[in-house]
Amino acid sequence: MTRRSALARVVVLPLAAALPAALAGCSKTLRCEDTSGLSPDDARLRTEIAAYVDQSQDPAKHCKDCVQFNPGGKDACGSCKVVKGPINPNGSCKLFVKKT
Repeated sequence: MTRRSALARVVVLPLAAALPAALAGCSKTLRCEDTSGLSPDDARLRTEIAAYVDQSQDPAKHCKDCVQFNPGGKDACGSCKVVKGPINPNGSCKLFVKKT
């Protein structure tokens, strides 16, 4: 191994290791699925009863258009008055009520 190839490995390997984390930060899709701080009852309400999904399949029913939604700011998760945990503005659930 030459000094040049050893130096190249010292420079390239850390950059290659950091690449996946850097690309994850560039993702255009907002993820609001961390429910680790919820009680089991709140998690059950979110997934089973309200059937919250992070990306709505119905273009007419997005959380950002619901009366229960509290925005979290630009490119941030919001919250809901009924469903606990982080809420994606483009998500939806069975408890959707359109703003008037």
